[in-house]
Amino acid sequence: MAKILTITLNPAIDVTVELDELRVGEVNRQQQVQSHAAGKGLNVAQVLHDLGHELIVSGFLGKQNRALFDQHFQAMQFDNQFIYVDGETRQNIKIAEQSGRMTDINAKGFRVSEHDKQAFFARIQACSQHIDYVVIAGSLAQGFSIDDFKYLISILHKQHKHVAIDSSGQALVAAIEMNPWMIKPNTDELQESFGEAAENFSQQLALFQRLNCQIQHIVISMGEAGVNWINPALALHASPPHVTVKSTVGAGDSLLAGMVHGLVSNMTAEQTLKTATAIASHAVTQVGFRVPEAQRLEALKQQTIINTLDNSDANN
Repeated sequence: MAKILTITLNPAIDVTVELDELRVGEVNRQQQVQSHAAGKGLNVAQVLHDLGHELIVSGFLGKQNRALFDQHFQAMQFDNQFIYVDGETRQNIKIAEQSGRMTDINAKGFRVSEHDKQAFFARIQACSQHIDYVVIAGSLAQGFSIDDFKYLISILHKQHKHVAIDSSGQALVAAIEMNPWMIKPNTDELQESFGEAAENFSQQLALFQRLNCQIQHIVISMGEAGVNWINPALALHASPPHVTVKSTVGAGDSLLAGMVHGLVSNMTAEQTLKTATAIASHAVTQVGFRVPEAQRLEALKQQTIINTLDNSDANN
């Protein structure tokens, strides 16, 4: 298995409150509440760990409430290369209803200083020396600009790393301009970032042709409609199995982790996409995003349908 670096620039403590149904403006009684050390890059790291890989984790964390993260890193045996900054890591409130509907209340988080950023860039240059794959996932911390984001990617490109990115808004636009190894937007993020519909293969292909990007792996998650994977050799669509949705938190992170896992493990394209889609499908059945046991994973893979996309699909 591979050693992989994941970068989370704006982590969070996810506080997930489970309710029968959210009644706005009324008193609601929780069924249970869970707190997780989270952030998209850390979610990806957890899934990759479950799949057998060795993880280095980095980014920024607040000094004042670091205990939950330190405990998580120790339990997962992550190589912790985070930069600790003044302030607290943000708390995100997630309200999970029995119907599967999720309501998110996300905080902004701490602000990083110029000193913090320089320490981080130096840390990344040092800890990425002996790895080939890097995942950058999630939003940017306050004080970490788009130019800083591009500089981070350039550091890794100069070291010839395979960089996978999952972000949104202007960070997604900047990432695409930098032509990383992989991106994993969803359809809403593409429309938000570029102001045009990207709901199907035709629209997606037209968008990326217009952008003239040279990204090797474009993985587009489309919720219940499945996953499109566009690369220079072929384009594939995965139709996910039917499952009961409990929480969508971590589904995209699970998909990204599954794609990286398949590619670094030299799986075929079909097996890579099938495995990643099955892992993501399992993620929505739980609060959390742990990888299913082998038997459950195999059953979900068997229910995942992979089809090739071609020019006729793009013309429809």
